[in-house]
Amino acid sequence: MKDSPLHIAFLWHMHQPYYLDPLSNKFVMPWVRLHGIKDYYDMVAILEDYPSIHQTINMVPSLIEQILKYTDSGAADEYMDLTLKPAADLTVQDKLFILQNFFSLQWDNMLFVYPRYRDLLEKRGYEPRPQALERACRKFTTQDFLDLQVWFNLSWFDPIFKESDPLLKHLLKKGHDFSEEEKGELIKRQIEVLRMIIPEYKKMMERKQIEVTTSPYYHPILPLLCNTEVARIALPGLILPKKKFRHPEDAKTQIERAVSYHKEIFGVPPKGMWPSEGSVSEESLSLIAGAGIKWIATDEEILAKSLDIHLHRGLSGDDGIPEALYKPYYMEKQGARISMIFRDHQLSDLIGFVYSKWDSKKAVEDLIERLHRIRQAVSVHDGDHLVSIILDGENAWEHYKNDGRDFLSYLYERLSKESAFKTVRVSDYLQDHPPEIGIERLFPGSWINHNFKIWIGHEEDNAAWDLVKETRDFLVSAQRRMEGIDKNRMDDAWEKLYIAEGSDWCWWFGEEHNSGMDEKFDRLFRSQLIGIYKILGKEPPEHYQIPLLREERKSKLTKELVAFICPRIDGIVTSYYEWLPAGIYDPAAIGGAMHQVDSIISGIYYGFDLDNLFIRLDTRIGLSTHAISGIIFSIQIIRPRVSRIEIKIPQPEKITASQYEKSKDGRWYKIYDIGDVAAREIIEMAIPFRAMKVTINEEVQFIVSVFRGEEELERWPKSGYFSFDVPTEEFEAIRWCV
Repeated sequence: MKDSPLHIAFLWHMHQPYYLDPLSNKFVMPWVRLHGIKDYYDMVAILEDYPSIHQTINMVPSLIEQILKYTDSGAADEYMDLTLKPAADLTVQDKLFILQNFFSLQWDNMLFVYPRYRDLLEKRGYEPRPQALERACRKFTTQDFLDLQVWFNLSWFDPIFKESDPLLKHLLKKGHDFSEEEKGELIKRQIEVLRMIIPEYKKMMERKQIEVTTSPYYHPILPLLCNTEVARIALPGLILPKKKFRHPEDAKTQIERAVSYHKEIFGVPPKGMWPSEGSVSEESLSLIAGAGIKWIATDEEILAKSLDIHLHRGLSGDDGIPEALYKPYYMEKQGARISMIFRDHQLSDLIGFVYSKWDSKKAVEDLIERLHRIRQAVSVHDGDHLVSIILDGENAWEHYKNDGRDFLSYLYERLSKESAFKTVRVSDYLQDHPPEIGIERLFPGSWINHNFKIWIGHEEDNAAWDLVKETRDFLVSAQRRMEGIDKNRMDDAWEKLYIAEGSDWCWWFGEEHNSGMDEKFDRLFRSQLIGIYKILGKEPPEHYQIPLLREERKSKLTKELVAFICPRIDGIVTSYYEWLPAGIYDPAAIGGAMHQVDSIISGIYYGFDLDNLFIRLDTRIGLSTHAISGIIFSIQIIRPRVSRIEIKIPQPEKITASQYEKSKDGRWYKIYDIGDVAAREIIEMAIPFRAMKVTINEEVQFIVSVFRGEEELERWPKSGYFSFDVPTEEFEAIRWCV
């Protein structure tokens, strides 16, 4: 056995969230396109120089779908649109967006290495606060913006293209003063590279150098789709969503759709699967086996918990080599035997998170030395052994110099020369060395701490699960009725639900991770669910408009409410003091002066006495002119009881206000006419708490909107809501103490 090679299975997982906004039909973020020109092609193409290196590439179906939307359907993203827009035509809002977002990459390896790009960053400033962006906006010339548009898109290209492509070499050498024509050609080149990805994978599959595997279609956490209660096995005290989610039929659909799409793209069904985030349970494994998948991969901690063993890995990795880890196992499910391999957590994480900080040659030497120690330790045991190195195939490389190409080249060169090691495709190894040891009980968990805490248990995660469950129940009810809904629309609605079941939304909810763009993920997640209601001709419940992110929900006022108020409802500011203690929200103060738009509402005031909620709206259009005709001001109460107060000014000096509630069929009906309302210079109104059906200490959440007919012109706050507790007589005393 000492002369047998140690088999090594690299599995690179390629995945991005589903960025298509169903309301705009545009990709909200550019990361599929940009990682497409930096990672997906070259991670396979580099193997052409190392024919003895065999690997497994896991491609999530929804990632492939997004790539093909760019290449075959002409899809675009907001960043691409603002790249292609002539720099001379950029609006102030365009410029602020570009200054905020076109430095979104790894600075050390992707920005500082280019002098002109670094100059642009220094001109903008390292801290993109609103006021700093506004100052930079005034300092940047048209050519500065054009150069920034080019550099953001140019720097993402992989070195394989920067070293060989004539256009990229020309732009890199030129460095500045780019033209609009050059910028357009650069984006065309990006699409050409995206078109190269799938053919390269197919070619390398035909050469039998790579195996391509799959994940559930929209990357959901399968065990949680099957039953959210499974999360309590690893964490018994975990707080779960209010609504139990148990829909293994959705998990089955996500698996079967993945297998079918993989066969459509690559011509053969996948043999293997990396379940999203390495998440497994016995119930989900049955569904995977039932779809014809022959093997799956997950993490070593799942193996340890399943076998109830300790893998005896020392902190340095030098002692107690876990021999049990380096072999495949099997389980009998759905009348079929499904094989399992388990990720070497330490080696995988060294590549993913540690070696990027090292000199590439020293990092490779360290990895090779560790593999030699493993081979020596397992050589005393019978049989062949497999080391499974499984990690993200895209996000790690921007933290390496030269996009990780030096590290991978050194690594593949060493492995090609080392007779002690043999790299393998997983299916090839399992065919030659089928597992001999069965697992009787599979512990449910993911690759992160053998539990599901990243995706469930936090307040924001649980709220997301409850929204998905609520929407799914609505969708099932609508499908049963099928009133005026054709099959294509119903299928489209289900598609959006499956998207919302993906793991990526809850990855960013909660406290564990922060993308810097969490509010965009929040909005995109809710847009999928809102889209379901829109498809079926229904208005979504008001709370679907409220962010799930805790810090985004409750709006920050320009000035806090400090005392009871008692304004005269006459449509004018009777005295300086009558609204002085009120809570004040100034839309113009949000994001700085240059963010200000020509909104209708210029100020929102609210306060109360013991019996009434008082609202004041200041506007930029004259309330005594015909410009106000057709405008509806709406106070939308979200909690504790949904209702809506509509204020109409059909003609100067005339105003009406009515309160509406929603019936079970989703229609609004009037329940109350509010008499205490006036509009002259300002709009003022008193709404009795009894009309709102609220009691003391209940939290009231509301938003203010402006409509013209059914079209919402503006909403304040733009995300979140205003909030107050119905007061008691002690309100002022409590506020004084605070």
